[in-house]
Amino acid sequence: MPDASANFDQTILPHLDAAYNLARWLIGNERDAEDVTQEACLRAFKFFGGFRGGDARSWLLTIVRRTAWSWLQSNRRHEEAVEYDEELHGGVDVAPSPETTLIRAGDVDAVRQAIASLPAVFREVLVLRELEDCSYKEIADIAGVPIGTVMSRLTRARRHLQAVLSNQPQSGGLS
Repeated sequence: MPDASANFDQTILPHLDAAYNLARWLIGNERDAEDVTQEACLRAFKFFGGFRGGDARSWLLTIVRRTAWSWLQSNRRHEEAVEYDEELHGGVDVAPSPETTLIRAGDVDAVRQAIASLPAVFREVLVLRELEDCSYKEIADIAGVPIGTVMSRLTRARRHLQAVLSNQPQSGGLS
């Protein structure tokens, strides 16, 4: 079985940084994110025989996401669920991108804290889109939600970041 292990190493391990990055942002701390990433990699290795090619990064990030959400359910039952509200999300996204906000804010720690303050479902799409450069379709596949939901969550996450970083009260909030 050395060929399977080598194939796994070549296919999956190049995406380990992205896996850890997603886990860290979803979980909120480095130690637990390392554990979640390790568990996800073990699951990926176990089920690698079922991987039929395609986008290995999306496949691994899907496993990381599911592992992280399982961990959050077991360890943080107080995470709030956020419902979709058509009235809040029917408009056009005019919020600046997180990169623009970062340049304007000039404070990496403030941006990190603002991202960390997002509910996990919004952090997830923001990290996948802005930090991991995933397409909306990839995020939808990874998260198992429609593209419209990805767009809605991303809009709400950006609005929240804009409000937090500009020290203005949040309108159309996340709560």
